Amino acid sequence: MDMLASLGDGFAIALTWQNLGLALLGVRKRKMTAGRWSLKAWTSAHVYLGLALIVIATLHTGFQLGWNVHTLAWALMLLVIASGIYGIVVYAVLPAKVSENRREMTKREMLDALAAIDRQLQSAAQPLGREQSDLIIDALEQDPFDFGVVTRLSGNYRGCKTIRALEAFGVGASQDEAIEKVGKLLRRRKAQLDQIRRQMKLRALLDIWLYVHVPVTIALIAALSAHIISVFYYW
Repeated sequence: MDMLASLGDGFAIALTWQNLGLALLGVRKRKMTAGRWSLKAWTSAHVYLGLALIVIATLHTGFQLGWNVHTLAWALMLLVIASGIYGIVVYAVLPAKVSENRREMTKREMLDALAAIDRQLQSAAQPLGREQSDLIIDALEQDPFDFGVVTRLSGNYRGCKTIRALEAFGVGASQDEAIEKVGKLLRRRKAQLDQIRRQMKLRALLDIWLYVHVPVTIALIAALSAHIISVFYYW
């Protein structure tokens, strides 16, 4: 039993060092080098060692799970790996969609295009009545990016006042030239907003996993440290 306990202690320490090594990928990414320890090789090791931990660490538990720091470390490890798998998938799929949505435009160019439409819309709304003008003013004064994370990720902008104004003006042709012009500009504004918001959504999907992966990795290292200390103290 003492030998098994010693092996378990040694494995826990090795597991902690392995997680620290995996966590160093964030530092390694800032140094682009070739060769055996290139960024590509380091990333591959990060991925495969992380996946191997699912089997190794689960066997290490002996399938004796309960409400304790040891199970907490195991659960945090699975969460870190799951978030890492998500990161791998999105980085394999989404960059092409980000590039396609940009249409060779930079972020600044997309915002400048929106600002140009807003100036035209403000001028075109001058001949309109008070009620119609208020709809345009509300749409222009609303911060198009002042929405929560859930809205940004879902892409469902129910509170968008540009959409509300467009619904009020209708999508069909109008006999009033001023209203027709404003309607066309509103459709252009919505299309530009859709492009920008799609870009924001894609970028959020690319980045949000890090808000789970990094903090949980830190929590995992802390839990593993507590696991080792408790093992040495009680065994």
